[in-house]
Amino acid sequence: MKYLIALLLAITANQNASFAQSSLLESVKSNPEEAIALCREFKALNKKGISASSNIAISDIARKRNLSEVDAEILSTYVIGLNCPDVR
Repeated sequence: MKYLIALLLAITANQNASFAQSSLLESVKSNPEEAIALCREFKALNKKGISASSNIAISDIARKRNLSEVDAEILSTYVIGLNCPDVR
């Protein structure tokens, strides 16, 4: 019985994480200005020699947008891939 409860808790946690990530990416999809602003931030970092995927950049995004660092990394990867592929 306790294995069944653990399994149900794991499934529920996974569904909640998937929903949170989906809504995170949906916010950028529905608001292109936000994606453009992030691209500007990434390009400014690149000009300073800082990679958009560096710990510094990810921590900054997480802090500014009140996200976990994992969510900030997912968001930045998504935005770069779709909106500013010239960012490194």
